[in-house]
Amino acid sequence: MFLVDASVWVGASDPDDRFHAASSALVLDLDRPVAALDLTLYEVANAVGVRRRRPDDARYLGRLIVKRCQDRLVAADSELVESATALAARHGLTAYDASYVAAAERHDWTLVSVDLADLVSKGLAVTPDVADYP
Repeated sequence: MFLVDASVWVGASDPDDRFHAASSALVLDLDRPVAALDLTLYEVANAVGVRRRRPDDARYLGRLIVKRCQDRLVAADSELVESATALAARHGLTAYDASYVAAAERHDWTLVSVDLADLVSKGLAVTPDVADYP
């Protein structure tokens, strides 16, 4: 199972993104179950709807995330927040990035991200183009 962070969903909607093709393939492959955090909905809305001023695209992506992830849309709880806080301190991450790592660890999922500096370079995530598709 792949836990897909906001950067992948955003990249899937941006043809100029370096990982656009791989991100799109991952999030649109209905035969491949994916998971996300509820936080992802807000991050995508902010990145696409607010920063890029594409609210219609943000609404579409939000609906896609909910539809694709269904019961694998992970909500925050006190244990996840505690784990994320510890991971953030250990790896020098934001609480947001660490929450993805904590959820991936909790469920034994592979975290997929295009955050090269904070997640991929530290071995905490893989990029969509190297994610292992069966």
